Amino acid sequence: MSAITITEVVIPASLDAPDADEFLACVELRNIVNRFDSGTDDNLFTAAELLPGWQKTSFEPKRLFAARLDGRLVGRGIFETRTDEAADTAWMHGEVLPDARGHGVGEALARHLEAVALDEGRTRAIVYAPSWKTGGIRIPAPTGFGSVPAGTPEVRLLQSMGYRLEQVERGSRLTLPSPELPELLQAAREAAGPDYRVHTWSGATPPEWREDIAHLLTRMSTDAPTAGLEEPEDPWTVERLLEDEALEASSPRTPVIAAVEHVPTGRLVGFTELTVPAESDRPAAQEDTIVLREHRGHRLGMLLKAANLEWLEQVSPGHPSVITYNAEENRHMLAVNEALGFVPFVYEGAWRKDLSR
Repeated sequence: MSAITITEVVIPASLDAPDADEFLACVELRNIVNRFDSGTDDNLFTAAELLPGWQKTSFEPKRLFAARLDGRLVGRGIFETRTDEAADTAWMHGEVLPDARGHGVGEALARHLEAVALDEGRTRAIVYAPSWKTGGIRIPAPTGFGSVPAGTPEVRLLQSMGYRLEQVERGSRLTLPSPELPELLQAAREAAGPDYRVHTWSGATPPEWREDIAHLLTRMSTDAPTAGLEEPEDPWTVERLLEDEALEASSPRTPVIAAVEHVPTGRLVGFTELTVPAESDRPAAQEDTIVLREHRGHRLGMLLKAANLEWLEQVSPGHPSVITYNAEENRHMLAVNEALGFVPFVYEGAWRKDLSR
């Protein structure tokens, strides 16, 4: 019988630190799994790009676990939490090498992560599980938008452990350059009118916009659709924003941002962010996009995304595509993406379980 062991991975201070080898091996494992399951290199990241995210311990604590089968590293588990209002929730994720599947490693990781959550007093677990398979019997999301395949090992495991599907997310790819961009951008500018002005920057947030960006990031956790996941508010402050940007400054990826100002009030009411790799032959990643509810109906979502794609071509031209993820019930944002030319390439199921001993 094969022996499965799970141990916690030290997050190194730098990639050349003496204790960095296991973290580096887990990043390599992550990329092998993503390449195998998706059939593309679009979602691959370097260790230098990922390390800053693991070092955000003040506001976004994360723990990384390595799973070994007969001594060989074959899987990794991620345990992520928040503080304050979100202290009851744990976000968890597991990955297993293709040639090590079917030996119980995924279940061992899942049960280990649940035990960690219970030991920390968490009462709700949220798991995002990619669904690369198409066709066959499907499980519909209770939102009425999207479904996941019923017969995959991940879905069977989650159901057997008492998780329930709450939401489906769509992963989409936009091939660059987008031929529709100039016309869409002009139409969005005309629809927004003189009350809204776009600002763009790369890197850290300009000081005059820090409070507004912190407010918008907080509203990301309350305004975005989360279905029955009931994801808690994730409050941002200027202090948190500065810490986050200081850590991300060590990453080779560059934030490329467009924000929209409501001219009569002088406040930002929406923004969108791309993170861009140093290599021009790799895709950019679409991160947060939000328009405050009270300012919707002016085509600001299209204005922001189109303006930021134009800005990307100015500051970092030549990237082949942009990758983004959206909840299937977020029809407004999906309509913006589809008009720009995004097409689906993967779906994820978002699963919830209320934990108790």
